[in-house]
Amino acid sequence: MGADRRLALLQLLRERRQPVTGAELAQRFGVSRQVIVQDIALLRAQGADIVATAQGYLYGEASVPAVVSRRLACRHTAQQTRAELLSMVKAGCRVVDVIVEHPLYGEIRGLLLLRTAADVEEFVRRYESQGAQLLSSLTGGVHLHTLEAAMPAALERAEKELKRLGILLT
Repeated sequence: MGADRRLALLQLLRERRQPVTGAELAQRFGVSRQVIVQDIALLRAQGADIVATAQGYLYGEASVPAVVSRRLACRHTAQQTRAELLSMVKAGCRVVDVIVEHPLYGEIRGLLLLRTAADVEEFVRRYESQGAQLLSSLTGGVHLHTLEAAMPAALERAEKELKRLGILLT
């Protein structure tokens, strides 16, 4: 039964272009969210290209090549998170991740995969409603973002706007 569920789960993720939450998958398959987490872990161990994002699970997203990408160093308060992320997606960039340098663990990376203002608003809503801490809270607000775009001009626009907002570290 578990093997059949994992095959159906993989097929569903392959067909969907939007993230699917663990809760949605659990309800669909009539199991707990923890069972879904275990199923995803087993599928990944078998080589399935599934990524977990703040919005849910995606298939094949990690292997989509960018035309251009750049890492930007930023520093801001938690209250500036929405403005920071919106400035990047409105410039035409996809915000791939957030990275901090932890003194004990080294590099810690969280996948974001934000493309639209709606993605940003959902991320901020979840952050605020869950009372979660941003990774940048571990480093006094200092962090990196990997940005991807179809054209270099989008990266330039994002960088210029972050500098204007006083968020870009230079």
